[in-house]
Amino acid sequence: MSLDDRVTDLERRIAALEATQITQTSQTSQSPAAAADPVFWALEGLRARVPGPGAVMLVGHVELPDGRTAQWQEGAVTQDLLELDWATTSDAFAALGHPVRLRLLQQVLAGVATVPELTATEGVGTSGQVYHHLRQLVAAGWLSALGGGRYEVPVARVVPALVMVQAARR
Repeated sequence: MSLDDRVTDLERRIAALEATQITQTSQTSQSPAAAADPVFWALEGLRARVPGPGAVMLVGHVELPDGRTAQWQEGAVTQDLLELDWATTSDAFAALGHPVRLRLLQQVLAGVATVPELTATEGVGTSGQVYHHLRQLVAAGWLSALGGGRYEVPVARVVPALVMVQAARR
């Protein structure tokens, strides 16, 4: 690898590290544009810290009905995402690719945690069908089995799940 290639790679890696360490700034330290439109404070912070061709960042703070708090942030440089073998993410997408599994994930996030409670949810099917869908969600990491027929969404998956729902909205 040439020196130029190594420097370019190091610059890309530093930008990726900086993107993952972006933290929320106070309203007073934001740019006037961000203060005028608080929806874009995260975007303005990302743009100020990451050079072209840019980056993607997922961030969230969620208080769950069961009392847990999910605070999560992850960023990636655009080039890294474009070079990634997207097929390696297919299992995670496939697990969410069924309306019943999405309904079950939504119910668990809302605090419904046991198989009998989930089976009582309209439109999810029999307990055998519910177990089938739960296995798919657990295998993909969207749910964790706690034992005793109880399930929860791992804290590290709460914000990504909500981001995916937000991204899919029209």
